[in-house]
Amino acid sequence: MNNPRGRGERLRERIAAMVRPAVYLSQNLISRTGVVLATTSGITLVIAFASLIFGYQPNPYAGILVYMILPAIFALGLILIPIGIVRDFRRKRRASQLPAKYPKVDFSDRGLHSTVMFVAIMTAINVPIFAIASYSGSVYMESTQFCGQTCHQVMDPEYTAYQRSPHARVACVECHIGPGAPWFVRSKISGSYQVVAVTFNLYPRPIPTPIHNLRPARETCEQCHWPERFSGDKLEIKSKFADDEKNSETKDVLLMHIGGRNPDSKLVGIHGRHLGLVTYLASDGKRQEIPWVSYRNQDGTVTEYASTDNPPKPDLLAHGERRLMDCMDCHNRPTHTFDMPESAVNREMAAGRISPSLPFIHKEAIELLKRKYASRLAAETELPQALREYYRKNYFAIYNSQRAQIEDAAKGILYIYQGNVFPKMNITWGTYPNNLGHNDFPGCFRCHDGNHKSKGGGEITQDCNACHALLAMDEPNPKILHELEGGN
Repeated sequence: MNNPRGRGERLRERIAAMVRPAVYLSQNLISRTGVVLATTSGITLVIAFASLIFGYQPNPYAGILVYMILPAIFALGLILIPIGIVRDFRRKRRASQLPAKYPKVDFSDRGLHSTVMFVAIMTAINVPIFAIASYSGSVYMESTQFCGQTCHQVMDPEYTAYQRSPHARVACVECHIGPGAPWFVRSKISGSYQVVAVTFNLYPRPIPTPIHNLRPARETCEQCHWPERFSGDKLEIKSKFADDEKNSETKDVLLMHIGGRNPDSKLVGIHGRHLGLVTYLASDGKRQEIPWVSYRNQDGTVTEYASTDNPPKPDLLAHGERRLMDCMDCHNRPTHTFDMPESAVNREMAAGRISPSLPFIHKEAIELLKRKYASRLAAETELPQALREYYRKNYFAIYNSQRAQIEDAAKGILYIYQGNVFPKMNITWGTYPNNLGHNDFPGCFRCHDGNHKSKGGGEITQDCNACHALLAMDEPNPKILHELEGGN
């Protein structure tokens, strides 16, 4: 009969025989570094993972700390330990310094004692440092400075547009990544090629709009905006200036029917007629050509409309992406909006940043904006100088008497140019279509063009009053505005 106690002793001897060489040969800098890295990252990983389990997640980048960075450092530490052991074994074997029998693991041994103390002290120091650095790094990585400047310098056009947008106080990660590790990992892993492209200057110019890999609008837009609760109409006043000497101003006054599907209101407008009811097929990657639309009616039936000018091909009908319309199909550039020169100049003139008192300033500003410049730096010099020269040559009296207005106008025109034209990225006027409206790009007319018809003879309406009431059109002094002011 075998002695259980004897079997236990033999097992301990076998384990000791395997452990003794590892302990003896690990007393080198490489293995010690590996032990410190593995221990430090392992403890930090346990703390961070426990925090996520109990619901503490400081920002979207916490996911990469727990699921990517810490495990990678932990693995590196584990790899360094045997590398140091093998390296030390080969060195001592060449020098004939390997012992005939490896010494027992004795913590009173000076070498082993110093190794244990080194690992303990460095771990105690590194755990808080590593935790603080990891947290600070994750906070910095979610900042707009990191997204727009440090990491994504090629995204300078988008960052510039973002800074001028109504969402300038919303952090980039709130829309592009969102909470939780899944979307973070998805966005970063899927963008791994982008890192390579930026490093080796392989990225496209201009950067294409990320149409197919954005987070759903219900997880982004509708966290702040609630389409079902939109009710009533919105009054819009748009000023336009002519290309004549006096920059004659006219106004359009519109009452936009933006209502949603609010059960407390009988007003159903643009949002209520579209969101959740319209499905469409696009024949191009930018979703600018829409040959087929289906609409779910109030009684639950569905009506299909096909373009008579550009009928949908059978392959598109069979295999195309049938997309349920959401916010991003019309508000496709809610934060990264690029203007057209006419609308931008009209806006700046209406705000007084470009003085309408300067003769032909509307016409001249648009011509200067459409002129090609070698670079943005060249535009900063040539554009203001060209405006000064225009007034010095053609309106010398005004050049002398309204020098301040001319300089302000030059700054306003340059401000428009710097927000919309980026020669290095091949971005110029109209590079990025804006689907909101129908003046500068097809936008609404992608479907509301009068050519989308159903088999029953119906068509998608092109009636202007379906979306807005035109209270005044190209009027210098709209009567409706005086009536509204009197009503107040």
